[in-house]
Amino acid sequence: MKAKSLIVYFIAGMGLLLAPAAFAHTVGAHGAGFVAGLAHPLLGIDHLLAMLAVGLWAAQSGGGALWRVPAAFVAAMAGGALLANNTVESSLLETAIAGSVLALGLMVGFALRLPGLSGLLAVSLFALFHGYAHGLEMPQAASPWGYGLGFLLATSSLHFAGVLLGLFLGRRQNLLRAGGLAIATAGLWLLAA
Repeated sequence: MKAKSLIVYFIAGMGLLLAPAAFAHTVGAHGAGFVAGLAHPLLGIDHLLAMLAVGLWAAQSGGGALWRVPAAFVAAMAGGALLANNTVESSLLETAIAGSVLALGLMVGFALRLPGLSGLLAVSLFALFHGYAHGLEMPQAASPWGYGLGFLLATSSLHFAGVLLGLFLGRRQNLLRAGGLAIATAGLWLLAA
């Protein structure tokens, strides 16, 4: 059990060290196709932590939430990306994304139970911010649809990894909650950056 605790603390520590690199949302016109979309959620610590937290929270919630929560996030994120097409970037967007990392981490850390639709709406709201940020990039990209497909696939994979980790740690709620609080701490760091 000690080794698993060390893993959780290592991941949280790396999240804090890498947090300043989280705000790299401008891709540029030099080509952001499928591979760039696939890589971005893995390289942006804000997105990586939010996606994992969604999967962890879905596993904590159990039942139909195992697939409904991640599916709602992916659908709302796609909607947010479409809404952002040809729109001016908001200076509050990064704050909203960092706030979503904090909120999702707290939801896992305190094993928050929300009634079905309320949980889906909360996760969908967070997803809109993440999707909107990446929708702003799509018009600049050489292959916006390829980038979007890659981003959605990576996001779904991170949700799946979070669900698997959450199910694995299901009997070790203290580790699962510690991981959630570590994600929330990273969210605070992102808000301060």
